[in-house]
Amino acid sequence: MMVTTKVVSKMLLSYAAVLWCLVPVGGAVALGSSLEQPVTPLLRPRSQRLQPRQTCNTATNRQCWTTSPAFNINTDWEASTPVTGVTRTYTFTLTEVNNWVSGDGGIKVKAMLVNGQFPGPTITGNWGDRINVTVVNNLVSNGTSIHFHGIHQKNTNNNDGVSGVTECPIAPGRSKTYSFIATQYGTAWYHSHFSAQYGNGVLGAIRINGPASSNYDDDLGPLVISDWYYGSAFTLAHRVNSPTNPYIPGFPGSPPPSDNILFNGLNRRANGASGSYRRFTLTAGRKHLLRLINGSVQASFTVSLVGHSFTIVATDMVPITPVTVTSLYIGVGQRYDVIINANQPVGNYWFNTTFSSAPCGGATNRPAMIFQYSGAPTANPTNAGTVPPDSRCADLLNYSPIVSKSVPSASFTTGNTLNTRLQISTTGGISRVYWPVNNTPMKVNWGNPTLEYVKNGNTGSMPAGTNVLSVPTANQWTFWLIVNNSSIPHPVHLHGHDILILGASPALAAPINPSNRLRPYNPSVDGPALKIANPTRRDTTMLPAWGWLALAYRTNNPGAWLMHCHIAWHASQGFSVQFLEQLTSIPTAMNLNELTGNCNNWDTFYPSGAPFLQDDSGI
Repeated sequence: MMVTTKVVSKMLLSYAAVLWCLVPVGGAVALGSSLEQPVTPLLRPRSQRLQPRQTCNTATNRQCWTTSPAFNINTDWEASTPVTGVTRTYTFTLTEVNNWVSGDGGIKVKAMLVNGQFPGPTITGNWGDRINVTVVNNLVSNGTSIHFHGIHQKNTNNNDGVSGVTECPIAPGRSKTYSFIATQYGTAWYHSHFSAQYGNGVLGAIRINGPASSNYDDDLGPLVISDWYYGSAFTLAHRVNSPTNPYIPGFPGSPPPSDNILFNGLNRRANGASGSYRRFTLTAGRKHLLRLINGSVQASFTVSLVGHSFTIVATDMVPITPVTVTSLYIGVGQRYDVIINANQPVGNYWFNTTFSSAPCGGATNRPAMIFQYSGAPTANPTNAGTVPPDSRCADLLNYSPIVSKSVPSASFTTGNTLNTRLQISTTGGISRVYWPVNNTPMKVNWGNPTLEYVKNGNTGSMPAGTNVLSVPTANQWTFWLIVNNSSIPHPVHLHGHDILILGASPALAAPINPSNRLRPYNPSVDGPALKIANPTRRDTTMLPAWGWLALAYRTNNPGAWLMHCHIAWHASQGFSVQFLEQLTSIPTAMNLNELTGNCNNWDTFYPSGAPFLQDDSGI
């Protein structure tokens, strides 16, 4: 694994006043202490050398970050971000392995790995650091791109990593360096955005250290919980996209249950023949921060820790007023920062993953891992715990962000409505399953991404299948109503922004009941119930079956921003749109000439040198 950390050696002196180095304080774990390599101070003459500054972020005051300059839990990072002058540099080499032995001992037919591991290395930094990631594509048969899910990429949309939208794919044998400032803090993740590729293993966690809304002693780091298929994701997608042979008879487009659920890449195999349970260590009497990530292709689930509760302190990368729960539903792409109080007798406790009776994923086993108190014997727990309430594939919408944001009253209308449904269409004698938006499934051109159209000044000629929605005005609230004419709930993810979730239909107990019909948004009934004052805010939320989702976001980030269902099969089938935001500002916000080299390399490879051609949306 090639992971290095360095400090930029040249930096404007005006930035120097806001550099600090984090040092251990009291008994708390120093934020940044788990970085892959230590951060070294700038090398300057002694008269100019910066003095290390002690962070005010301690186990008894996690709300504070630094005192001079003052950054804390109440800082609106959309308006103000620390400038550390530190660059974290990573090299990710993607490889393709046939018949790879998975973390549960099962054999995956086709694995695509980051630095030879699953999940890939964790990107770790501090609030305000620059992150540089060089991706070397040593895959045999695929292009690739890496999306940093949850990172807003403020004025760096060309680093958002979406094939056919913000870049041409990285061709085999080529590389690309992504670079961005961590303007936010919290938990995110990265994954490839090239068809269903990340289902073969191209993903990992992102940890940006910063303040928290409740105190804790130890940061346990990220826990990536992901469904795992032994078959190739592309082979599975091909069958899911075909209406003639669905995995569930009579339900075209239905996917199979996953072969397992992995916890940071490990678990016991469903038949118990191999693998081992992932274990995390708790220290009695201490509070532990845990960063939960659902990195699945299909599966959403509820997590619970026997005998313990979770205090939620962040939804995706948005700090919230702490909420304590005994179980927590996590949709695909969602993250939660939670605090676990190790206040139970020393022992071993099951951390359970439970599926809904509604259609939002499943596995062939009972997935679980173990939290083991320090000093306890290494053994399996004996208390299986209580099955949590059925989530019905719905996330809670009663969280209160610490930094309050509200939309103007009476601003929401149904003028911007996006309808989706399952559709079977036949082209050239071949039938396909699609998830169109307003009757058009997305299909991008890998060799001519949206930003290339912007660069060349010809966005007016973009094909209808690119599903472009224009939002030209800066710093305005834009409102959208998404309507789901189907029995399947969908995790909806917006790039480049957080979503203000104004409201949604109640989840159905039995969404696949054939008697169900669309529950349309009723302005006279549903309108007064919308929450416009500091609603739940995050980048991924659930669209209910046979219902609607009302959302808003502020147009403060120029670029081409994807919004899509994060079930990989549905994204493959076209469930996506892209917002072309502040078109005239994009060329001045970023260097679009950076597209050229990568696109030239791709054009050399594709289609003449590619063993497989695009047969889905491309994203």
